[in-house]
Amino acid sequence: MNDRKLKILAAVIDEYIMTGEPVGSKTIAALPDINVSAATVRNDMAMLEQLGYLEQPHTSAGRIPTFAGYRLYIDKIMQTETLPDSERERLDKMLAEEGAVTEDLVVKSAATALAELTQCAVIASNSTPKFSVISKVEVIPTGKLLYVVLLVTSDGNIKNKACRLEFDLTNEQLEFFSNYIEQHLKGLAVSELSDEMFSRFTEAMGAYMMTLSPLINEVKKLSKDLLHDELTIKGEKNLLSCSEFDKMEIVKFMDRTSELERFMTDTFSGINVIFSEENDSFVIGNSSMIVSNYKKGGKNAGSLGIIGPVRLDYAKIIPYIEYFTQKISDLISEGEEIQDGKEESDE
Repeated sequence: MNDRKLKILAAVIDEYIMTGEPVGSKTIAALPDINVSAATVRNDMAMLEQLGYLEQPHTSAGRIPTFAGYRLYIDKIMQTETLPDSERERLDKMLAEEGAVTEDLVVKSAATALAELTQCAVIASNSTPKFSVISKVEVIPTGKLLYVVLLVTSDGNIKNKACRLEFDLTNEQLEFFSNYIEQHLKGLAVSELSDEMFSRFTEAMGAYMMTLSPLINEVKKLSKDLLHDELTIKGEKNLLSCSEFDKMEIVKFMDRTSELERFMTDTFSGINVIFSEENDSFVIGNSSMIVSNYKKGGKNAGSLGIIGPVRLDYAKIIPYIEYFTQKISDLISEGEEIQDGKEESDE
């Protein structure tokens, strides 16, 4: 794999991304930066095919890249474009028009803008609840035998669940439950919560175990909800207009988006490109996913992921997702600093 073969592979992939048609040796030889004959290009393309980086869909046709070819291209050859200042200003304006004022809205606004720009589906995950701590647990009577369990975290995330009991609780039971939970849960990181811990809580209810254990179970369920990333999907209908996808697979994708969580939460830095060919559990065949994470206070807080056909213009799209994730990081970290400063002044 000398420099010439790498340059020819890059040229084939760039041409195929633009046209979607098999690429012939004459087309590559005619490019201004390919200074060899069509025969030499043809020989190099044949060698690239033997190495598994190109394939020939029909005997008389040109060649198209394989998944291995795309992987080599992305990891070793591709040069991403640089966003001009005018484009950065346009992206900032798109976010401002969405009226993003909270962390959740910032992420959703970025996902909406990215889906519009790329005409792909965009998935946003929010991992922040995993790194937050429990700040409040409350049980609110709402009717006969009916109670609402409220769980609030330090980042402002609120989870609640209605619970119907077999007995009405007395003020004494409610006070005992609230005091115990306040003492043992408040200040704990969501990631520290475990089944064993809640089993101990249930046993500690003592004489009240029968009446209060359903409330413990509801708190446990709410805490488990916090351990799952919150996924937001924008532009999934863009996939329906892509001729390279099986429409039934897209329908399945829309019903099984939770399966994408592990692709969004794998620990990594920078850009991660995932191909359906490399993952048996990927929902849509012949697709790729570009994922970049964003941070809050220097820690991973979530990710943005673009799902589209393998024949994506990676060099053009990657700078957009990099810019949006950096912008999200700046905005939510800035918001956290403002909130911390406000709390200090209040004290």
